[in-house]
Amino acid sequence: MATKKRSALKRIRQAVRRADVKTLARSSARTAVRRARTAMAGGEGSAASVSAAASALDRAAKRGAIHRNSAARRRSRLAKAAAKAARETAG
Repeated sequence: MATKKRSALKRIRQAVRRADVKTLARSSARTAVRRARTAMAGGEGSAASVSAAASALDRAAKRGAIHRNSAARRRSRLAKAAAKAARETAG
């Protein structure tokens, strides 16, 4: 079997590094959304946590970890849930 070319080895290194970065971005976005949902359930600091979750989703979309439409959909659903939780606590 022929030895791998240097360019192929470099592409392998890049792919591994890129996969790690994307996994980290996707994981942090999921964690931020989970924290926002628990904050909404608890009723404390939900606005800040929703904002942080939206930011994490945008960062993940910018890095290509998730599709930008998927990030927009998740952000929209999160904002909708936050508004509903705010209405329920106020009224």
